[in-house]
Amino acid sequence: MEVKMTTIRFSFKNATILVCSLNVAIAVFLLLRVFSSPSSSPTDHSDGAAVLRYIKECEDLRLSMQPLELMKRVREIQHAVYTEPKMEQPKQTAALDLSKRLKDFRSANDAANLKALEEWRKRKMERARQRGLEMNGTASA
Repeated sequence: MEVKMTTIRFSFKNATILVCSLNVAIAVFLLLRVFSSPSSSPTDHSDGAAVLRYIKECEDLRLSMQPLELMKRVREIQHAVYTEPKMEQPKQTAALDLSKRLKDFRSANDAANLKALEEWRKRKMERARQRGLEMNGTASA
């Protein structure tokens, strides 16, 4: 009696296919676990309530630690600071009046300067003309 042994060939191609199929199966399993709804288990609901209670307690602690009296006093001081500049109105109008007077003085001064400059130009042109005539007179004589 003869027993035939068949040998299974395990090539690199077969090993690659086996490893890839295992990777795909694991990836599908992980994706299903990640995207499955977290509220499906009954223990998650009680954990969610505990987390909400913890968040509410933290918020209450944070609110109780705020210095409310100090905040009220700061608002009062800020309000007082913003209402005080109305009292300084005469100083501001005096400064504006002084500024206006200086501008008027400058404009009058500028007008006088322009007139003097124009007279100087006329005298200079007259002197240049006189020199030109003298030069022509000496050159022709």
